[in-house]
Formats: sequence, structure tokens, C-alpha cells
Amino acid sequence: MALELQFLGAARHVTGTKHLLTVGTDRVLLDCGLVQGPRRVADEQNRKLPIAGRDVDIVVLSHAHIDHCGALPRLVKDGFAGPIWCTEATADMLRMMLLDSAHIQAQDARHLRKRGHDFEPLYDADDVERTLRLVKRVPYHRQFEVTKQLRVEFLDAGHILGAAIVVMDVDADGKKRRVVFTGDHGRKDLPILRDPDAMPECDVLITESTYGDRTHAPRVDTMAELARVIAEELHDGGRVVVPAFAVGRTQSVVLFLGQLMRDGVLPGLPIWVDSPMSKQATRIMRAHPDLFDAETRALMKSGHDPFFFDGVTYVADVEESKSLNQQRSGVVVAASGMCEAGRVLHHLSQTLGRREDCVLMVGYQAQGTLGRRLLDGQKTVTIFGEPHDVKCKVRSIPGLSAHADRVELMDASRHLAGRCKQVFVVHGEDEPAEAYAAQLRESGFRDVRVPAKYERHEIV
Repeated sequence: MALELQFLGAARHVTGTKHLLTVGTDRVLLDCGLVQGPRRVADEQNRKLPIAGRDVDIVVLSHAHIDHCGALPRLVKDGFAGPIWCTEATADMLRMMLLDSAHIQAQDARHLRKRGHDFEPLYDADDVERTLRLVKRVPYHRQFEVTKQLRVEFLDAGHILGAAIVVMDVDADGKKRRVVFTGDHGRKDLPILRDPDAMPECDVLITESTYGDRTHAPRVDTMAELARVIAEELHDGGRVVVPAFAVGRTQSVVLFLGQLMRDGVLPGLPIWVDSPMSKQATRIMRAHPDLFDAETRALMKSGHDPFFFDGVTYVADVEESKSLNQQRSGVVVAASGMCEAGRVLHHLSQTLGRREDCVLMVGYQAQGTLGRRLLDGQKTVTIFGEPHDVKCKVRSIPGLSAHADRVELMDASRHLAGRCKQVFVVHGEDEPAEAYAAQLRESGFRDVRVPAKYERHEIV
């Protein structure tokens, strides 16, 4: 009975996660995310999936970020009809994320067609509803049977609400093996969510490596840097536009700003969260207080709401969003985090040409994305087919990332070296992936690979 891994996405790259585990005749897809990057390149890869939907029997989903779940409706449209296993909180997030993705694609299609560009959405709301009917919800820390040869357990990854480390126990060829997939591994001592669970010993490790070659600043330094950037922009008379994922990063930014104002480090200032999904995501988060860390639970128990407080406005309709163009100070937090879609594009088109304004990056910017081009200092960028000169300040606070850094990843994995026979380093660009692979080898892991897309590896 064959036991094999094939890496169909996020191999030497950080978006479009898809890893195919074959157990005998059963094909289990670990995540099914959208590729993010230049529109033409991303659209081509997302439109023609690396595996046909009818050739996948089961999906096991680590979490609800679009680069891990966003291609599910496309897979269903292409013939997939099996179960999609995920945590309870991920299931709650999934409906919102996928419907929003379909809505954004429809909006972008209308916008681009007006400018003479042909664009057909990858899927629509009906495809999303068909996908959601396949979802199977499972709580953390409860093992369940996926096939006769495969049992799975979700541990808390501490990345976003519902994110899981996927622990897979395989009984094949008369041999028992444990495969652990980190998904996106979170960090200790970040606000809101619990710290990641410890990873259990395993025979095979599939690990992310987004920040495998660098170390984040401590939380206290991150807070100080955020306060300094905001204070400088208030002094300069400009506003700050923060591209942020609606799930996780937006809530962290709002919580940090609230704490800085509550502590008197910053004066009261208006914060607009311009993403209907962000408000919905925040309400879903509040429905899962059992997944919060002790600090956040204590804060809420004291009567302070870390997400909804005076000065924070969650923008709903399009007209209200457009009116923000008249606001010349304060903070606008808008999706998407890599500046590839959503309302942040409209705010950037207004902000990039203003020297007094600032674009503040608070998350990873993948190669080829608009966010990465801005961060790399490109002087002219294109938004909706039109060129924009970049005159505003572009800054970054990577310490707000929900991805573990090199040290945190190593601390979470080091104890596995004795038993683990194979390691596959994914979800990282070439340099961080190779750097982290080298550190794993130095720490005693025997067989460490950085697979390229489509590579197949037999599980020994």
C-alpha cells in the first residue's frame, strides 16, 4: 500500500498551500489555498488547479486564511464531492471567508470589465454554498477517523482563530507512522489567542518556514514601534493605511491601538476598520472566548472590549468606505493584507501620491504581490490597470506577524529530532526555507528536504 506526499502548492512559495497525502487508494489533500501574486500569474494557477477535484477523496483543512482555503470552491466546481474536515472555529470562519472571496472576485470582474479587461471569477456564491455543505466540524484534541488507514487530531496552532496543527496517524503496510503538518504555526505571548500546543513526536514533519531566516522583535518593541509610527503621522498631518488580513491581524492591530490609547501613550484617534468581513470575523472571534489567552479573557472580564471601543468604526457599506477618502488623519485598517484585492486597493490609490501619508505593513508580503512591491520601494505601481506614483512613506512592523519566526519554529520542533525520519520544509520562499532546513539539519534532523512544486516523496 503506497504512502506518498506530493507538494502541489506553497512549495518554495508562501501561498496556494496544497499537499497531497496518498494512503493506498485514498487521496487526502492538506489545505486547498489560492495562489496570491501578480493577477495574471495567480489567476492562471488558480483557474487550472494542479489536481482535478474528482481526483481528491478528502480535504483536511488547517485554517481559514485564503491562501489555505480559498481554492476549495474551485475544487468543488471541478468535481470534488468528499468531506472537508476542520476545527469548529475554522468552520465558522470558512463561510465568511469564502463568500467574501466570491464577492471580491465579482466586484473585481465588474471593475476590470469597465476598463476593458476580461476577467471571469474563479467561482461564485453558489459554488461556495456547495462547498460549505461538505464541511465536517471537529473540536480540538479529539481524534477522528478519516479513512480506515488514517486517523487525525487537531491541535491548537495559535495562528488565527481555529488554526490547527494537523496530527495524522497512518496504519499502512502493517506499519504505523505519524505525520504532523504544522499548517501556519503561531507564536507564544501574542495577544488574543492561546499559545500553540506542543507538537507531538512524529515520524514525518511537514513544517512551514515563512520566517525561517529571521527573528521577530519582542512584543514590547513592536508596541513601541507602532506607537512611534502613528505619533509621527499625527505630527505630519497624514493618515496611516494598514493593509491587514480580516482574520487575526486586524483584531491584533485594533487591540494594540486601543491599549496604547488606554495607557496614554497615544492620544485618542479615529480608527476605521474598512472591511465588512473584519467586523463579522471579530464577532465570530467573540463567540469563541474559550480560545482566547488568559490576558484577553481578563481584559474582557474587567469590562473592556478589546475590539469594540470608543473611536473604532467598522465600515459597512461602499459609500461610507468612499467617504474615508476625505479623512486626512487617523488610521484606516483594510483588507487584503498583501494588497491584492479588496477595499485597501481603493485607499491605496488615494494615499500613495500623498507625501504626508503612510502605508504600514503588518504582515508577510509574498513575492509578486502589490504589498511586496511597495515594501521593496517600487516608485510606480499599478492598481486596477492604472499607474500610481508612490510618494507616501511605506513602513513595516513584522513583529505583528502571526507566523512563528526562526527561533520560535525551532523551539517548537527541536524535541522531534530523535524520532523524526523525514522533514519537508514548505510555505517559505527559497532563502527562508533553505535557511530553516539547514538549521533543522544542524539540530539533528536526519532527512530534511525543501521540495519544489509537484515533487513526490515516498513516506518511509
